[in-house]
Amino acid sequence: MVRAADSGTSIPERDAGRAVGLLKRPLPPLAATLPAETAPRPATRVRPGGRLYVIDGIRLLAALMVAVHHYAGTWRADRPGNLIWDRPVSDLMPTVFRFASYGWIGVEIFFVISGFVICMSCWGRTPRQFFVSRVIRLYPAYWFAVLFTTAVLVAVPGVWERLRLREILLNLTMLQSGSAVPNVDGVYWTLWSELRFYLLFLVVVAMGLTYRRVVVFCCVWGAAAMLAPVADLPLLELVANPEGAWYFIAGLALYLMHRFGQDLLLWGILAMAWLMGQLELGNRIEEVERVSSWRGSVAIFTVFLLFMVAVALGHTDRIRWKWLVTAGAMTYPLYLIHYAAGTTLINCFHDTMDARLLVAVVIAGFLVLSYLIHRLVERPVSRLLKRGLDTSFARMRNAGNG
Repeated sequence: MVRAADSGTSIPERDAGRAVGLLKRPLPPLAATLPAETAPRPATRVRPGGRLYVIDGIRLLAALMVAVHHYAGTWRADRPGNLIWDRPVSDLMPTVFRFASYGWIGVEIFFVISGFVICMSCWGRTPRQFFVSRVIRLYPAYWFAVLFTTAVLVAVPGVWERLRLREILLNLTMLQSGSAVPNVDGVYWTLWSELRFYLLFLVVVAMGLTYRRVVVFCCVWGAAAMLAPVADLPLLELVANPEGAWYFIAGLALYLMHRFGQDLLLWGILAMAWLMGQLELGNRIEEVERVSSWRGSVAIFTVFLLFMVAVALGHTDRIRWKWLVTAGAMTYPLYLIHYAAGTTLINCFHDTMDARLLVAVVIAGFLVLSYLIHRLVERPVSRLLKRGLDTSFARMRNAGNG
């Protein structure tokens, strides 16, 4: 009889040769001996194709919501003698005003989608790749928008105040809010929220994105965002961004659902994001928007989040319309150029045609311009920037080795 070393049980001699052969094979690692860092993780779900086409469509829809809101749904446009329509827009097109007054929620939709897309696009990337991707994505269209909007305000004065040259030049950095300098166009305030999100998320990218690290990031950032308003620490409030944090966190949780599947923890993060989000929606209505109801705003936001859950769980994967890629590419330029320039144009032509037709014509014109910006500005300038940044980082790496 041969005794097995591990258990002390006996093996018949006729099977001893086979047992010795088995012992010579490499043994699989024992689960009990795995280090904590290599413990089993949620399995990645693989789906056909990497692009979620439906998100491109949602982004364009959100941009159109914001544009219609700015043209026909703000409290500024509904005041008597306002500089956009010269009379309350609710008198000109009451039905459009009723729906357009909720279009501002497109910004919150942008933030959620940004959390989702940034997490998706950065998975497996280095901090350098993350930095380069953000620069070439954000700056080419933005630089054009700053110059274009400034040119419109110079050519057609009287609706919006043009900034001083030094303020316009600082706007080209996209960091003007950090220096208490006004934006060339009021919609640029959202870029400041985006930049702070990128800066925070860069820390996780530097450590390497994993399910656990993104979850911990969501929890830590969410806690900081909740504490910031009562902590009386301006720096904490600046970094934590309590007005926008939970929308980005919702997007991050939704992407983890998409990549790893749903679980109770992710549903809990998403539920917390909804609860905190509905409070921020109410605050924004009271402090800024003033034209829509809290119930209606929360209903729209809830429907959007439920649709994003469907996207995350793969229920929209069959939507693979190629034109949605172009629609998504037009979204960012449209958002950047539509507000100050568009309302200035409406002021010039509001007495020449029906108000609803004028809004449609202005939006259509900016859609065409957005497509041209994407093709003629974003694409070529992004290629040049990427080539230059890659060369610069390569030089830094070589200099460090020298």
